[in-house]
Amino acid sequence: MDKKIVLGELKFQAARSSGPGGQHVNKVSSKVVLCFNIEASGGLTTTEKERLVKRLSGRLNKKGLLVLQCDETRSQHKNKGILTKRFLDILQSNLKVPKKRRPTTPSKSAIEKRLQSKKIASKKKANRKPPDF
Repeated sequence: MDKKIVLGELKFQAARSSGPGGQHVNKVSSKVVLCFNIEASGGLTTTEKERLVKRLSGRLNKKGLLVLQCDETRSQHKNKGILTKRFLDILQSNLKVPKKRRPTTPSKSAIEKRLQSKKIASKKKANRKPPDF
């Protein structure tokens, strides 16, 4: 992933935030909406694009755009910074290749310890019962 190219392809839009704030909310567009087209990106390889489309399928809209929004602060610039950081975190976390799981078997001593603890627990519970005459 070429970070500079990807950051250059981001499209930002400003919108009016919802919620409390009085007149200020009605005047200022502080919410920031980020749109990113994964398929048309020049900063990603084809394998990275396939991996992102597969992993982010629930977050993509019908056009294949990744749309994120932020209205946490009253400042448009801070919201833009927060959104850019969140976008890069999403990309990096979804581009990681998971390690292959190597199946292992428990050691003989671990099996023996488990069986011993089960025997102790069953004896403890058996001792709680009233005796049979």
